[in-house]
Amino acid sequence: MASSPLKVWWHELNTWEPDQARVFYNVTLGWDFQPTTLPDGTRYWLAHKEGRAVGGIFQLTEPDCEGIPAHWMTYLAVDDIAAAQARAEQAGAEILRPAFTLSGVGRLSVVADTSGAVIGLIEPEGYTPEFRAPVH
Repeated sequence: MASSPLKVWWHELNTWEPDQARVFYNVTLGWDFQPTTLPDGTRYWLAHKEGRAVGGIFQLTEPDCEGIPAHWMTYLAVDDIAAAQARAEQAGAEILRPAFTLSGVGRLSVVADTSGAVIGLIEPEGYTPEFRAPVH
């Protein structure tokens, strides 16, 4: 598969206080939230502005996320998650969350670059290089 430019695919707030975050972003940006449940049973909130999905809120929980501060996570779309993760590792990245499949979403991985900056990679379900990522 030919390589295409990385595209910002999704923005996700990871927070210990999703109720407070939903109020803040509703008042500040006019976002509305739709609750949903991920395949593993975890609660997730889709953020919408004028009927269009603009991001999501994921609740951090212990013990898996112990010590992780609230933060925004950006996911970049890649054509092949396994190849992108391997290239990142070859370039010196630390693989924080190896590639996994999230049903209905795609394959995701979280890596830290050589400076320690964290980024998410996603091979969206049904993705082809001609398919364009949503514009947020």
